[in-house]
Amino acid sequence: MKPITMFGPDFPFAYDEFLAHPAGIGVAPESMHGTEIAIIGAGIAGIVAAYELMKLGLKPVIFESDRIGGRLRSEPFKDGAGAFAELGAMRFPPSSTSLFHYFKQMGIQTRPFPNPLTEAAGSTVIELNGKRHYVAQKSDLPAMFQQVEQAWQSALDEGADFTALVEAIRQRDVGAIKLIWNNLVRNYDEESFYGFIANAGSFQKLGFRGREVFGQVGFGTGGWDTDFPNSILEILRVVATGADDDHQLVIGGVEQLPRRLWAHAPEDIIYWPRGTSLASLHGGVPRPAVTRIAQADENRIAITDRFDNVKNFAAAIVTCQVWLLSARIDCSEALFDHDLWMAMERSHYMQSSKTFVMVDRPFWRDRTEHGEHVMSMTLTDRLTRGTYLIDNGPDKPGVLCLSYTWNDDALKWLALPMDERVRLMLHSLRQIYPNLDIAPHMIGSPITVSWESDPNFMGAFKANLPGHYRYQRRLFSHFVQHDLPAHQRGIFLAGDDISWTAGWAEGAVTTALNAVAGTLRHLGGHSAPDNPDPIDLWPALMPVELPD
Repeated sequence: MKPITMFGPDFPFAYDEFLAHPAGIGVAPESMHGTEIAIIGAGIAGIVAAYELMKLGLKPVIFESDRIGGRLRSEPFKDGAGAFAELGAMRFPPSSTSLFHYFKQMGIQTRPFPNPLTEAAGSTVIELNGKRHYVAQKSDLPAMFQQVEQAWQSALDEGADFTALVEAIRQRDVGAIKLIWNNLVRNYDEESFYGFIANAGSFQKLGFRGREVFGQVGFGTGGWDTDFPNSILEILRVVATGADDDHQLVIGGVEQLPRRLWAHAPEDIIYWPRGTSLASLHGGVPRPAVTRIAQADENRIAITDRFDNVKNFAAAIVTCQVWLLSARIDCSEALFDHDLWMAMERSHYMQSSKTFVMVDRPFWRDRTEHGEHVMSMTLTDRLTRGTYLIDNGPDKPGVLCLSYTWNDDALKWLALPMDERVRLMLHSLRQIYPNLDIAPHMIGSPITVSWESDPNFMGAFKANLPGHYRYQRRLFSHFVQHDLPAHQRGIFLAGDDISWTAGWAEGAVTTALNAVAGTLRHLGGHSAPDNPDPIDLWPALMPVELPD
């Protein structure tokens, strides 16, 4: 059986096949070899775009406000024998085939992530309304939970033709995907996730309590209620493309990927001498943060850095979160039309907070007198919401993600200093595990993050609200620029918030490839022979356009 991949559904272009094609992904005119292209942001989108442009003979110039990696951030514990905290993306579905293409290229290995009810977790504790349930496998779930899972599957099939959609994605049947998905877009653009399940007959039979349990527990990565205000289309994309399934943890930390791409000297490189890498083109360090983006003479892009250095570029790829173009970077309004600015300003970002502690060993593997693990992957309605246990081996320090929260749950932590966060988290967990004292196992200093308080991000990832489909289409489509006026060409948006699957690194990678294709066209280049790029196939695959 073919695997499920993130093939569409909005733009069913085979990015993985495009990347693997022996002809390469494009051709730049020889006269443009060595041309400098500005890349704003050294997250995975910026690094992938820069890496591919370098291979094609262009000279990417990367500007970065903080550090390489963006939200692929693996923060090591001090003196932690290799233990680290994944502050941003921490679990990766194999359906992210373009991302895994680069994992393979860079020799990065993965292993199963300890999500709830998975073999990697070992056991899961679900604690709701003060009642604790210990489960080793899904069949151990109480009857109400199993009924809720069945209601979710029924709602998907009854309301979203889900089985047929998944099979079409599995088979990469573009016609079938577009027929089903385009109808879903027309029917559900203005429907919230909560509205979808509240109106589903299967959930109406279970009453409010069923919807509450689903919101608290969910299935796959955990509870869904922080997503309830978002568009149901956002959720359908996730579950239909396997983005919530079989998650993998990157051994050694996912920040290795952007850093290895930064340092890697590819063999299949044009124009540049053997041994050239992004690091060597930059003298080992990216350029400083960007403070201004403006038009320059001859439709070039003028970039000003934090030290007021100004340089003009033939093209620019902007990979930072789009809010920064109005809140942190002085970006000329004339570079984008008003409809695109509206789409950027209406972007809705999810808040997210994580707190990690290092422990002396994976003590949770110990057993109680009843044969249960002394601690398990934990889902709860308490402040902590989700607690994850990362086992680095019996003789190595382990890592506890004491709490992983989103939206309102994340805002509860925002104003609290780290020690107060840890104190409250331990208090919550003590109510669930009254016979376990976690603190004696803790070593080193905790690590915490609230992405909404970081001025370089202002949120963890985008999640469209009902009615936002048109805005997302404008952002995603921007790389196809032949109909734009000359003064708006040559600047391209990329990153996971430009993609249809915000919050997943796959979306950052694929929009980077879109921006590369757009940049090549802008410079007079084209796709590689026998390997059509996203612009070639845009007329046939473009997302459905809703009327105004």
